[in-house]
Amino acid sequence: MPKLWKESIDEHRRSVRDAITEAAWRLAEEHGPLSLTMSQVAGAAGIGRATLYKYFTDIESILVAHHARHVEDHLRTLEDLGAEAQPPGARLVAVADAYASICFHRGRHSYADISALVHRGPEVAEAERRIHSVFAGLIADAAAEGLVRTDLGPDELAAYCRFALEASSQAKDLDEVARLTRVALDGLGYPSQAQDAHQRAAIRNHHQSH
Repeated sequence: MPKLWKESIDEHRRSVRDAITEAAWRLAEEHGPLSLTMSQVAGAAGIGRATLYKYFTDIESILVAHHARHVEDHLRTLEDLGAEAQPPGARLVAVADAYASICFHRGRHSYADISALVHRGPEVAEAERRIHSVFAGLIADAAAEGLVRTDLGPDELAAYCRFALEASSQAKDLDEVARLTRVALDGLGYPSQAQDAHQRAAIRNHHQSH
């Protein structure tokens, strides 16, 4: 099969798959996943049922695929921020800000019935491991420069920081998210003045890249 033809077919399949998962997730949010049928998803995605079954076997597999794609996007964002060519402290602040924002938006668009379906299985454990690894690595680097406390190890501090930031899922607005992020970083022993400097630098870098 010619390379360009294969790439075109792969792109088409990704497009159809994305249309299916987006349609199913939207319908699940509107009506709940338990009442959702494959026929409804096919209609909303603009495809036939036969085509739908070529991609997915049931509603649960569609919703899990949609959730997995979004989780992967978030993980890559955090890992990319953690690997940027910035001082360790700046990278830690950037990742903490990003993770708090992810938790905030997840909390505003979370539905219990859907969450029960998608938050299980080995993929969830792997996502947790990757997030923990990002925080533990950055905290170890920051500790080496005397920016955070050292009476606890990076793994312990990473677990604390993640759970503290996850309180952002209950925040009323982004200002509260920013305050909760500061509390989490304070708990690491991270100096407030350094936090402010790194947050200002992150804002400048964001504007320069857009």
